[in-house]
Amino acid sequence: MKELIKHIKEGTFKPAYLLCGEEDYLKKIYKYKLKEAICGDDTMNFSYYQGKDIPVAEIIDLSRTMPFFAEKRLIMIEDCGLFKAASEEMAEAVKNAPDTTVFLFVESEVDKRNRLYKAVNDVGYVCEMKTQKESDLMSWCAKQFGAAGKKITQNDMTYFLNRVGTDMNNIYNESCKLIAYIGSADIIDREAIDAVIEPQPEDRVFDMINAMSEGNVDTVMKLYADLVELKEPPLKILALLGRQFAQLYAVNYMKSDGASNQDIAARLGIRPYFIGRYVAGASHYGAAELRRAMEDCVRVDNDIKTGRIEDKYAVELLVIRYTTGGSGNGRKGSERRT
Repeated sequence: MKELIKHIKEGTFKPAYLLCGEEDYLKKIYKYKLKEAICGDDTMNFSYYQGKDIPVAEIIDLSRTMPFFAEKRLIMIEDCGLFKAASEEMAEAVKNAPDTTVFLFVESEVDKRNRLYKAVNDVGYVCEMKTQKESDLMSWCAKQFGAAGKKITQNDMTYFLNRVGTDMNNIYNESCKLIAYIGSADIIDREAIDAVIEPQPEDRVFDMINAMSEGNVDTVMKLYADLVELKEPPLKILALLGRQFAQLYAVNYMKSDGASNQDIAARLGIRPYFIGRYVAGASHYGAAELRRAMEDCVRVDNDIKTGRIEDKYAVELLVIRYTTGGSGNGRKGSERRT
């Protein structure tokens, strides 16, 4: 991304750009930055196409046309799907475009073996907008708050990001809500975060599993009731329980093999600033119990789908069983590996 920023600052542009990856916020920001830097408000030399039915022949003809009283013509193409399907004509057009034309592609999914991808990579610049690291998100978010004259501690920033996740669009929107909520106050604290940010279903389920390991029936049932009140279907809650138990089982297994928290997060796809709570949560259970919990989730799912038991009641029974089985400290068991 540093090279992309350099091109924008210096005003020196490649014949083609591809912005791809899962971070939609960054793709949106940099497509507008590129547009502003290349053609500004010039509508005569800017063309925009979106979707899988774009007129490829028309775009190729346009790419060969000289700009009207300007240095560059910008052709922006978004979500066209041509980086997953064959597109020989567009690949050739990119490779043979005149110096006065710039292609800008914005895509959610790409195949790096695709000819168009290779053409852009050869003559232009591919920028993959990945999910950002915790340190980068914290720094970016602190700037958002700072620009509004607000302050937040590092611990509360971590708590905020735990609640909203890594999607930068969501972080931005929830940051704006927080800034509006505290009004003239200059400190964003945990109380404000709790008042504004609704926990994600996954977070409530994780908290439920922790409370189950501690034998805290009241907390478990309150969290379950909250999920039901939020219209989360019991089958979805059960699926989230199964997924969390599976993650904890994998963390437990890898930790016993001596893997570092960083390695576990990378291999399991757990966000780095969440890994600490997964390791702590896994420590409340033994491997054998976590495997039984996964198996029970599958069994209950089958019982519900085959009509043997009503869904809400079945999930309630499952969570009560694992809550009243005793505290986490007395439940850890060993498991022989094969």
